[in-house]
Amino acid sequence: MTGGFGFPFGCVAAVAAVIAAHLAGPSPWYALVTLGLVVLATAHRTTLAAASGVSVVAWALDAGFALGHYGELTFDTASALAALVLASSLAAGRLSALLALTPVRIPAPRRPGGVAERRPALVPVPHRAVSTSRSRELTLQTHEPTL
Repeated sequence: MTGGFGFPFGCVAAVAAVIAAHLAGPSPWYALVTLGLVVLATAHRTTLAAASGVSVVAWALDAGFALGHYGELTFDTASALAALVLASSLAAGRLSALLALTPVRIPAPRRPGGVAERRPALVPVPHRAVSTSRSRELTLQTHEPTL
């Protein structure tokens, strides 16, 4: 997903996560866990810049609506812990995205017995030249009628 689409998608997912956490119960931990999952998924699927923006928006939603009231940001220990959790989610998501891009080498299957099958050559192999006297003998031999 490109960064131009990943940032708005992540912000909408973060708002939905806060609403779902608020409906689940009054504990601010619900919001922090759901926002951490949103940041993790966004960091895995989109660019670093978009995921960083989503992480900041998620922190503002957590500090403003889960920890604070009516969108007023709170700057206290719980807010710092939320920033640490979201930054960890961002780092884990980017690390998982980098590991997902690492190619995995799968060895070719082996033939039974360990002997490779000999395949015919696609290009004919040239034979050594035959002397002219020998080629005449071969030509004469091949054109003789058989009864």
